[in-house]
Amino acid sequence: MDALSDVLRIARLKGGVFLHAEFTEPWCIAAQMVPELCAPFMGPVEHLIPYHYVVEGELLVRIADGDVEPVRLGAGEVVLVPHNDVHLMGSAIRGTPVPAGDIICPPQGCGLFSVRHGGGGKAARVVCGFLGCDGARNNPVLSTLPPLLVLNVDEGGGAEWIRSTFQFAADEVASGRPGSEAVLSKLSELLFVEAIRRYSLAMPEGQTGWLAGLRDPYVSRAVALFHGDLARPWTIDDLAREVGLSRSALAERFVRLLGVPPIQYLANWRMQVASQELRNTAASLAQIANVVGYDSEAAFSRAFKRAFGSAPASWRKSAVSAQAA
Repeated sequence: MDALSDVLRIARLKGGVFLHAEFTEPWCIAAQMVPELCAPFMGPVEHLIPYHYVVEGELLVRIADGDVEPVRLGAGEVVLVPHNDVHLMGSAIRGTPVPAGDIICPPQGCGLFSVRHGGGGKAARVVCGFLGCDGARNNPVLSTLPPLLVLNVDEGGGAEWIRSTFQFAADEVASGRPGSEAVLSKLSELLFVEAIRRYSLAMPEGQTGWLAGLRDPYVSRAVALFHGDLARPWTIDDLAREVGLSRSALAERFVRLLGVPPIQYLANWRMQVASQELRNTAASLAQIANVVGYDSEAAFSRAFKRAFGSAPASWRKSAVSAQAA
């Protein structure tokens, strides 16, 4: 498994909760969703990533608290909001926006939620969805994404397949036919991964962060080695020898691109994997310690408590209780 797939696997992406929206000019809404409201449809998730796919027409979107100019989207484009910030969408971003929750209509029968809003002018048709995930704050990819991530499904490899499949799913949502949610759930996960891949390829030189690290041949190789053999008792000497670089040069690249030295990155990632094992499996502490590279349960417990502020058993109990609630 490559490092990006491994990081997204730990995030446990889960698509769900979709609605079909038809807006007519003039219109402007403010949108944000909390995980608790989606729990009946998706199950418990820590974090939501909203996205909006423009089926027809165009709209403007920007983060509510920012002073950046709005992004204009047309048919075939998707905007994702990785940090679930309050965001404004409309034919124009001005005046007092209408809260999105005030205009969502419940489904008729087995259909999906819908929105019909605006002043009766030129129309825009949008499919809105949400990806649920865990551990977004500490995930090395999710935590470093920009506030808005735009993907044009008509561009890049596989564009026709993505566009036609999403168009089909959008029509399914509009008609309320059974199974449309399942189609969009899987497609939304694919779209998110594709958006991340294209974002990483388009990053300018000099950018830092985990995705930028994947473009450096030495850092990328080191990260792949860590993710490929997490339980190995890595030392900086072993790692430098494997990637063909001196210890100091490798450490400098890690700190410059990822913000931490190699062994600290490894320790952080081990804790991310451990937290997911504790939350989602019945494995014993000794088994989890072995999976993430600790030679004793005691050493693992000390490291986990430093990272999360509580012992693994207590943390697991709280996490499982929160999921049940």
